Amino acid sequence: MARGEWRCVAAIGLALAIVFGGGSPGRAEETVRVGKAAANAWTFTTLDVGQQAGIFAKHGLKLEIVALAGDAKLQQGLASGSLDFALGSGPSMAFAVKGSPVIAVAAFAGPPRNLAVVVNADSPIKTVQELKGKKISVTTKGSLTEWLVKRLSVAEGWGPDGIEDVALGAFESSLAAMRTHQVDGMMTALESGYQLEEKHEGRVITDMGKYAPHFITHVIFARKELVQQKPAVVRDFVNGFFATIAFMKKNRDKTIDITSKVLSQDKATMGRVYDYEISMFSDNGTFDPEAVKTIKDSLVQMALLPEKPKDDQLFTTAFVPAKP
Repeated sequence: MARGEWRCVAAIGLALAIVFGGGSPGRAEETVRVGKAAANAWTFTTLDVGQQAGIFAKHGLKLEIVALAGDAKLQQGLASGSLDFALGSGPSMAFAVKGSPVIAVAAFAGPPRNLAVVVNADSPIKTVQELKGKKISVTTKGSLTEWLVKRLSVAEGWGPDGIEDVALGAFESSLAAMRTHQVDGMMTALESGYQLEEKHEGRVITDMGKYAPHFITHVIFARKELVQQKPAVVRDFVNGFFATIAFMKKNRDKTIDITSKVLSQDKATMGRVYDYEISMFSDNGTFDPEAVKTIKDSLVQMALLPEKPKDDQLFTTAFVPAKP
């Protein structure tokens, strides 16, 4: 083969590597710090699956993953610069409107099938209707868990304060408070409820999917500074994240194997969680207009914002649809 032909082949190979390998050309692997709003949420193990399966590495990224106790703590980490990206809740996009230097760059989970009201196994509470006037723990003020407690109360006709929400931080704190009857139950990850049921220590009263059928449960946040100064890094992260979701949807057993180790839960429970929650995931990160409207309306109804924000106050569409 002539020298000119070899150069042509090499050029085509480089182009294909850039397109299918995902990483930006001419940029060495970059370490990014990524936060989760909760340690016990299966939906957030996407980061761990992508890291362990080598997907983020193919997109030129190495992740430093940290779990925090709720959306408020997550936003603090982003604002301080200790995090570059974060996986948080749709309602916590309100932090950006209130001045937090962050922006949502992709929506990755729809209706909140992954969250549930859980009570002690011996609790007299058997139905949703019996939650009226009860104390339910949440992670932090302004978090998805708080929003969902209020949403449930409004949906049942009791108004936003028909259930008392108590901010207790991490899952362990809520579990301890529930066991000692300082609260009547907790809004927590469905997988934690399943685990407590298997141990005969708790019961799931309801998951929250039906209370917000058109919704954005989780988004990817990025610091605005990063979006402005390193858009290629943001694009690589978003594409790597949705490449991971595609991997998870095609590789059930491998996903269960990784997530069971990350969450220290048995594979049977993780299989149950996978089958129920995998359908929540978006394939490309776009922001569904009807779901955005639900969040905007609710932020005002629940007095989290004085008026409905504009789209560009909450999120940017510069990086979606993702191209995994």
